[in-house]
Amino acid sequence: MRDPLSAMSDAFTAFLFGKVETTRLPVRTSTGQAQAVYLPTAAPGLGDSGVIIGREVYSGKGYIYDPFQLYGQQLPAPHWLVLGESGNGKSALEKTYVLRQLRFRDRQVVVLDAQGEDGVGEWNLIAQELGLTPIRLDPTSALNGGIRLNPLDPAITTTGQLALLRTIIEVAMGHGLDERSGFALKVAHAFVNETKADRQPVLMDIVDQLRHPEPESAAAMNVDIDDVRAWGLDVALVLDRLVDGDLRGMFDGPTSADIDLDAPLIVFDLSHIDRNSIAMPILMAIVGVWLEHTWIRPDRKKRIFLVEEAWHIINSPFVAQLFQRLLKFGRRLGLSFVAVVHHLSDVVDGAAAREAAAILKMASTRTIYAQKADEARATGRVLGLPRWAVEIIPTLTPGIAVWDVNGNVQVVKHLITEAERPLVFTDRAMTESSVVDLLPEDVRAAELEAEQRAARIENQQRLNESSESTVA
Repeated sequence: MRDPLSAMSDAFTAFLFGKVETTRLPVRTSTGQAQAVYLPTAAPGLGDSGVIIGREVYSGKGYIYDPFQLYGQQLPAPHWLVLGESGNGKSALEKTYVLRQLRFRDRQVVVLDAQGEDGVGEWNLIAQELGLTPIRLDPTSALNGGIRLNPLDPAITTTGQLALLRTIIEVAMGHGLDERSGFALKVAHAFVNETKADRQPVLMDIVDQLRHPEPESAAAMNVDIDDVRAWGLDVALVLDRLVDGDLRGMFDGPTSADIDLDAPLIVFDLSHIDRNSIAMPILMAIVGVWLEHTWIRPDRKKRIFLVEEAWHIINSPFVAQLFQRLLKFGRRLGLSFVAVVHHLSDVVDGAAAREAAAILKMASTRTIYAQKADEARATGRVLGLPRWAVEIIPTLTPGIAVWDVNGNVQVVKHLITEAERPLVFTDRAMTESSVVDLLPEDVRAAELEAEQRAARIENQQRLNESSESTVA
């Protein structure tokens, strides 16, 4: 109860100067209680132009992402790295992303499909739905009318052919070519290109020339012809594997005429190749360089090059150097490179650590699915993720991932439509991910609990940062 003198004073002041604001005594509270005073807020999204991925877990907003729309404004490069252990939804994300991108008429996609079951790659169903036939690289069928890609295809520049031949040999040998072997390869390649004008040169031409070099090539360097033959022997033996070894038939003839490089989706089915053999990085090198010179053209199309089991590329110094050049070159021609890797340690601890770091640096978008705690911490250090994001990665459930788009970090739940479901969740994919709408109630509850736990961790982290700044 206010005293009469104070009431009369307030009334006289209001009569002279008008009504004044009332004052209230301050209230003491904790930060945990005070946070309920503020309305919910959410970080700004990436815009409303592009393909929808799903929804943000914390705000519930739709999450839209498109590297071609964001490039130059929010993204310095359109390349994308997808990380995560099997069973968390990487495969479903890749497939729905490609299907949604293909809704735009100016988009074209190439997929290196390194996984599969029942004798076909896991992208086979999507290709069939679009009326397309995957390009199946298979040593067992290559000799019986199978698909061939010629490393000496005239569509590839002379410099590109020589670089590709060197890479194939270096990958197979496990070390770089010395000057003498490189010289023998160069003169053999030059002679074949000059003398085989009536048809496509093939690898067998190179092998024959290495075994039987021309005297002119020795005279040009003032060396003995037997020396040139000796320098090229190891190179000839390596290339012979592609001609008469376990990889014969796929690269030792003219490029197959029925490859449609104008199709909206081009799938290279590598599922018949042993993923742990030296053949896989050789295949990826050949396909990558062949595409660089035959597929990527300045026609204003936006292209996506998606590589599964991408550690085969990044873990080999020689193949990584080729793809590093492709990424730099591709930015000028509207190319988005998507690398799918299970563990970052497969890359950064490998033989091509320097090349891998350069490729990772060019990937401005990083999507991380659930990983074990130690792997998540290592990933966070390499990619520079905020601490709250690193802490929730081990708690993520299938279909939910941390997205880092050039520093804009969000937790996103991938959504799949009914039309996409039968194409995305093949038999193999069902062992690798779980559809949210098909989950039983107990798994739904576990997912909800994980989302709430992630939200609590993030809120606590923000409160800690706020307290630290207040103390400072």
